[in-house]
Amino acid sequence: MSEPASISNGIAGRYATALFDLAKEEKTLPRLEKDVATLSEAIAASEDLSNLISSPVYTRVEMQAAISAVATKIGLGDKLTNALALMAQNRRLFVVPQLIAGLRDLIAEHKGEVTAEVVSAKALTKTQADKLAKALKAQIGKDVNVDASVDESLIGGMIVKVGSKMIDTSVKSKLAALQNTMKEVG
Repeated sequence: MSEPASISNGIAGRYATALFDLAKEEKTLPRLEKDVATLSEAIAASEDLSNLISSPVYTRVEMQAAISAVATKIGLGDKLTNALALMAQNRRLFVVPQLIAGLRDLIAEHKGEVTAEVVSAKALTKTQADKLAKALKAQIGKDVNVDASVDESLIGGMIVKVGSKMIDTSVKSKLAALQNTMKEVG
């Protein structure tokens, strides 16, 4: 891992742990989980918000005012709103994506869940995602949340990542393996 990424993860990890511990102590984890999902959706939907958290051109005061206004507008709880304001004051908003990932991981671990990253050639239907989650639960022994995305270059099949394990059943990888075999023969 590169040094800047490691530093960002360290910063985000401290904020995530503090927020998680506070929410756990006050028994507000469901609210924090909802707020994390709301914030993640807002960042994905708004290029302006994404630019705000990653841009170094705004002053601390501007960042704090903007992020507080956004948090109020999208209905975030006090804890996450205050944490975002503090991060803006300390010029740490650039780690919000890592904060979201860290909080999701801590909440999932607390609930005994794991997340499977699934990349498929076509969007999975709800039934397919449920069947995949059920099959993975049988293998892993924990509840599985499916985080699905689409990559049409796979041609067919899917790539499933759970923790450090990866299963690649894509047509693209099978064609690449066949191509390598043919090169070895010829």
